[in-house]
Amino acid sequence: MVSLPRLVDYTNEYLGVNQFKDYCPNGLQVEGRRDIRRIISGVTACQALVDQAIDESADAILVHHGYFWHGEAPEVVGMKKRRLAALMRADVSLLVYHLPLDAHPEVGNNACLAGLLDIE
Repeated sequence: MVSLPRLVDYTNEYLGVNQFKDYCPNGLQVEGRRDIRRIISGVTACQALVDQAIDESADAILVHHGYFWHGEAPEVVGMKKRRLAALMRADVSLLVYHLPLDAHPEVGNNACLAGLLDIE
């Protein structure tokens, strides 16, 4: 088990969040319960992933694409409202890392794909 603040601090540091000017906020976007025992990860914080995390009793979700993109309508209505309401009802945290996960030399999307394809 790890506390949410410790998980956020570690992940922000490991992925170098402060090195990026991004189109969305990186790090903790939705605060849930303090104690983290189970994390579900995915590419996008879509309703299906949120539902799966809740069904599997996850404490946090870690994704590449979250919410609150620059230029996006700021209102919390419709699809965004449903997703946020589900997270908050279940007390599940949402951690988002966009450009930091594109660029990280070890665990980044590009590095992992290059490793799978055996290219540099």
